[in-house]
Amino acid sequence: MQDLDAYQGTVEEVIYANEENGYAVFEFDANDTGLITCVGYIPYIKAGEMLIVSGKWTNHSSYGEQLKVEYFERIEPTGRDEILSYLSSGVVRGVRKSTAEKIVNRFGEDSLHIIVDMPERLAEIKGISLAKAYEIQQSYMQIFEKEQLILFLQKYNITPAFAVRIYDTFGESAVKIIQENPYSLCERIRGISFKTADLVAHHMGIRPEDTNRIRSGIKYTLSFYAASGGHTYLPRNILVSLAQKMLGVDSLEIENAIVSLIIDGQIVSESDGEEECIYLPVYYECEHDVAAQIRALAGHIKKGKKENPENEIKELEKESGIVLEEKQKQAVVCALTSGVTVITGGPGTGKTTTINFIIKLLKKRGLDIALTAPTGRAAKRMSAVTDEEAKTIHRLLELGYTGDELERDYRRSSEFPLEHDVIIVDEVSMVDILLMQALLAATKPGARVVFVGDSDQLPSVGAGNVLEDIIDSDTVPVIRLDTVFRQAEESMIVVNAHRINGGEYPIYNQKDKDFFFIPAKNGDEITRTVVNLVCERLPQAYGFDPMRDIQVISPMKKTPAGVYQLNAELQKALNPPDDSKRERAFMSRILREGDKVMQVKNNYDLVWEKIGTDLEGIGVYNGDIGYIETVTSSSVTVIFDDDRRAEYANAMLDELELAYAITVHKSQGSEFPAVVMPVFHGAPMLMNRNLIYTAITRAKDFVTLVGQKSAAEKMVDNDFEAKRYSNLIKWLKEENF
Repeated sequence: MQDLDAYQGTVEEVIYANEENGYAVFEFDANDTGLITCVGYIPYIKAGEMLIVSGKWTNHSSYGEQLKVEYFERIEPTGRDEILSYLSSGVVRGVRKSTAEKIVNRFGEDSLHIIVDMPERLAEIKGISLAKAYEIQQSYMQIFEKEQLILFLQKYNITPAFAVRIYDTFGESAVKIIQENPYSLCERIRGISFKTADLVAHHMGIRPEDTNRIRSGIKYTLSFYAASGGHTYLPRNILVSLAQKMLGVDSLEIENAIVSLIIDGQIVSESDGEEECIYLPVYYECEHDVAAQIRALAGHIKKGKKENPENEIKELEKESGIVLEEKQKQAVVCALTSGVTVITGGPGTGKTTTINFIIKLLKKRGLDIALTAPTGRAAKRMSAVTDEEAKTIHRLLELGYTGDELERDYRRSSEFPLEHDVIIVDEVSMVDILLMQALLAATKPGARVVFVGDSDQLPSVGAGNVLEDIIDSDTVPVIRLDTVFRQAEESMIVVNAHRINGGEYPIYNQKDKDFFFIPAKNGDEITRTVVNLVCERLPQAYGFDPMRDIQVISPMKKTPAGVYQLNAELQKALNPPDDSKRERAFMSRILREGDKVMQVKNNYDLVWEKIGTDLEGIGVYNGDIGYIETVTSSSVTVIFDDDRRAEYANAMLDELELAYAITVHKSQGSEFPAVVMPVFHGAPMLMNRNLIYTAITRAKDFVTLVGQKSAAEKMVDNDFEAKRYSNLIKWLKEENF
């Protein structure tokens, strides 16, 4: 608690309090200082309480000086008036002002002692039953236990917000559980890392060789290095090496811990014939399930005796005036006759036309079709090109919230499957193994599934290599559309996408075309040029709206021309400070009314309303882009591209980032009228061919690269793709597993 200012006093007024996470804004009458404004995580705060608060002063542009409380301690009321004020505040469930007065009138300064140690005596008061007396004791004790946990955890720099979450998980035994095994924190509490738990353990004097530490470290290694790297498992030798490096213990101790974890069922060992594969159980089960579900769906042959897909295609060609090329016809036939079909291809190869043919012919057969995609923007684009409703996969499956990213509560499942006869899934390259398992589990037996995607784009952020593994398994029909149509050939975006994919350099700066390159020597010059393009040159020359039509997509976050620096400069230029615009400083950024922002993690229980309708829903997902409508002392309201309005309490602001510039990964599944991309030299493992390919294929009408041509060429030359450890191909090929 070094360099913190401490004050003792009384809560004068609670301006805002979030009951779920304990975040509060309040006026505090400090004994020696007077009235000050405090913000921080203080659960159950009520006016009239006496506290000791410690924190740092911050200067908010709209609300002035505030004490950001990092630690607090409640002072238990002792005098009759103090106890009456405390009990009257409503902090104890079941006790209002009239009940508080009765208790204090009867027991005086012993009131709290009676509630804790002799609650049955409360029943001596008229209107309080014995059952209610014990409810009052339980409510008071819960508050006391949470406060004790908060004070216990403050020693280890764990915030009150996390303390509330820990209490909700562990209950009244929380302190005991943590003392016995502090690593239960990272294993059971979402958001607490192994490093935090390890620090707690270190302060408690737990040795590096402790069994709980090693077991937890192995699971953390699997979760962090495997899942964050896109792997569903790690080879045993790699797991041992990574865990040893992190834990700093002998490899034999790690080997022994792996054996014990396998025996306990906390990790899974599987041989692929060449190496031992170590899984977290959730990924092992998902990989197995996806393979089994695809094999089962693919086993259903759909062609009926009276159905002739070739003739149906010819009739629709006459009706529409569109003639399909041969591979498009193959794709349509497969979708009409096969249980599972994969349609893949780059831009301009006719995927949309093919899908529209499939939809129309399936509708003529009277089949119920669902269109879905992994992100809101991808679903919106799917709706626009098909004139049919498309939903995100999460919404299609009617996702609820469990609080655990790996344990999602889908209403639709094998026990309550989707009614649709056909499910068409777009942007499948973005779908990870967890989401694919959930979708296929909810697909009714005998339904068709059509997967559509570009296998040359970046793979999913989450674990698995699903689309590519399905294609490479040779177990379902795969149609590769590779003919670039004449109208598409007029676009240099399409031409260059295919050139890049084939290892050829882009063609730049052709007159009256849509693909340009502007040289810039270094990061600062790149940033200045990008800002000038977005704010002035492109809007003036082509009429693009700099906020809504132009998207800057950078390969990296932290370089001089990376996302963070570009966002700071673009915010200054496009949405500068203004007395009429309220703003909030949060972490290292300013969130201001009018800012373009992105949701950066899935929030399955954030409530939204559809502007202009009575429609409400829950769930805002990683990659959704919107604009800040209002900023208040307690929240930030965002309107997303599809007219959903959602309100973010202050404690949730880590879910929002500025989106004037975004990474290539965050751009997946989206389409923008114009894309501006900085190109510069970086780590070869990151700066590869499918990164630049994915970025430029996000543009519908216009692309400008800014930077060093040699860097762009190196990316095209670099066809390196980081290996993803996955056994999905193996399970798909094996009939019995």
